[in-house]
Amino acid sequence: MITAAQPERRAAGWGRLVKRLTGNLLSLAVTLLGLLVFTFTLSHLSPVDPVLQRIGDHASASTYAQVRHQMGLDQSLPRQFWNYLLQLLHGNLGVSQVTGQSVGQDLLRTFPATFTLATCSLLVGAFGGIGLALLSVWRPKSWIDHLARVISLLGYSVPVFWFGLLGLLLFYAVLHWSAGPGQLDDIYAYTLETKTGIVLIDSWLSGDREMFYNALAHLWLPVAILGLLSMASITRLLRASLLEENSKEYVTLALAKGAGRWRILWHHLLPNTRGTLITVVMLSYVSLLEGSVLTESVFSWPGMGRYLTNALFASDLPAILGTTLVIGTCFILINALTDALVWLTRPGTR
Repeated sequence: MITAAQPERRAAGWGRLVKRLTGNLLSLAVTLLGLLVFTFTLSHLSPVDPVLQRIGDHASASTYAQVRHQMGLDQSLPRQFWNYLLQLLHGNLGVSQVTGQSVGQDLLRTFPATFTLATCSLLVGAFGGIGLALLSVWRPKSWIDHLARVISLLGYSVPVFWFGLLGLLLFYAVLHWSAGPGQLDDIYAYTLETKTGIVLIDSWLSGDREMFYNALAHLWLPVAILGLLSMASITRLLRASLLEENSKEYVTLALAKGAGRWRILWHHLLPNTRGTLITVVMLSYVSLLEGSVLTESVFSWPGMGRYLTNALFASDLPAILGTTLVIGTCFILINALTDALVWLTRPGTR
C-alpha cells in the first residue's frame, strides 16, 4: 500500500540527488580548470625556451622573433591561455621534441600499456587486500593477522624500484620464471596486429596462443610487484576500518545471539565499511595510474610513466605537460567517481 508520504520522500530523494550531482559537476569543472591553469603556468615557468628548443641556439634574432610570433608567445597571457584551451579542445597537445610526433598520438599509444598494468595490479591488490583484511579481523592476533601487518609494512616501507630490480634478478635472471622487460619478445613485438592497443587482448585476438602466453609471462612480474603495493594500502586501511566497526555494540549483541564471526564479518562489518572500501580501492587505482613511473622504467614497460621519464630527461616540455594533464585529469575524474559512489551507497541517499 502506497502512503501519501512516499511520493514526497521519493521527490525529496530525487531533489537531493540532483543537487548533489550539480554540486559535483561544478566542483569537477572548477578542478579541471585549475589543472589547466596549473599546466599553463608550468609551461611559462619552465627554464626551457620553447622557441630555442625548436630553432636551436644559433638562429638569428629575426628568426627567433618570427617563430615566437608563430607560436603566439608575443601575445598577452590571457590570450595565450585562451589559445591553449582552444588547442586542447581540438586535441592538440603539441609535438614531442623526442619522438617528433603529436603528444596526443604518443599518449594514445602509451596509455593502454599503463592502463593494463594498473588495472591488473588493482585486481591483484583488491582481491588480496580485501581477503587478507577480512581474515585478519576474523582471526585477530593470529598468524594471518601478523602476515597482514608484515605485508602492509613491506608495501609502505620498501621502495618499489627495489622490488622491481630484485624481482628481475630472481625471477628473470636466476629462475627464468619471467620473460623479462617489455611487453613482448622481439619475435612477437613486430608481428602483432594492433587492434585495441592492449597487448594482452590483441595477442589473444590474433589466435597465436604462444604470443598470448609470452605477453602473460612479461606481465605477471610487474603486476605482482605493483599488486603488492596496492594490497598493502588496501589491507592496512580496510583492516583498521573493520576493527573499528568490530568494536561497536551491535557486534557484541550479534555474538550474544549466537551469530558466527564470519557471518557478522561478511553481512554486517563489510557492508558498513563499504564507503571506506570504495575510497581505498579507487585511490589505489589512481596511485597505480600515476605512480607506476619507476616500475615502468625498471621493466622497460612502454607506458606513460616511461614516456614521462624520457621526456623529463630530454626536457621535452610538450610531452611533460601533456602527460601531466592526462594523469591529472584521470586523478580528478576517478576522485569524482569515488565521491559519487560513496554518496550513492550511503544509507538514506535514495
